[in-house]
Amino acid sequence: IGRLMFELPEEMGLIAIAVQQTQGKGRGGNVWLSPVGCALSTLHITIPLHSNLGQRIPFIQHLVSLAVVESVRSIPGYEDIDLRVKWPNDIYYSDLMKVGGVLVNSTLLETTFHILIGFGFNVNNSNPTICINDLITKFNKEEGRKLKPLTADCLIPRTVTVLERLIDIFQEKGPNGVLPRYYKYWVHSGKQVRLHSEEGPVAWIVGVDDYGFLQVHEEGKGVESVHPDGNSFDMLRNLIVPK
Repeated sequence: IGRLMFELPEEMGLIAIAVQQTQGKGRGGNVWLSPVGCALSTLHITIPLHSNLGQRIPFIQHLVSLAVVESVRSIPGYEDIDLRVKWPNDIYYSDLMKVGGVLVNSTLLETTFHILIGFGFNVNNSNPTICINDLITKFNKEEGRKLKPLTADCLIPRTVTVLERLIDIFQEKGPNGVLPRYYKYWVHSGKQVRLHSEEGPVAWIVGVDDYGFLQVHEEGKGVESVHPDGNSFDMLRNLIVPK
């Protein structure tokens, strides 16, 4: 898809869908496990440099994570399935377990960003963590409901459709057009973290700034932004640590 994207007309989109990957990649060179049952895609889009999103490219991974969550939670009856977004690029079950992730690569050619978006999320595979259909089964049992299991074939196009709408809104209104929807589903509200190490300074997560970086409030120091490229977020230990 990387070679093809430069040969297509700019107005034409391109998506590759895999049933299983053998060389899946995550952020920072991590390996991404891709068993059968995952929704696995690479999507090519173009974004003008001189646009709201072109000036804030780090936001794309947040929009994709949100689109995955909304692809499920916008289906009538599925609104309370506890799927959430974790900064900067993960999809979670509550704040407990990773269900999926997003990887974005961008190339600037003249005044156009060519963006390759890889996303994978567990739909019908309980390993290596948990999957969306497990959450639906759990919800049905606890709430006495009969929601049907979902498929990757359904959720991949829903994700792309939601993403297109989110990009349109962002281009028109900027970050504030989408952040209320993002915060509705994110796992970090009011969370306390430690910076750098388990003995590091305590900070509170405030939100996301206009460029998609995490804002933390360290007592006595005010609000600072944390860049995703130099840091990882260890949910289990509530740590923001340099990679």
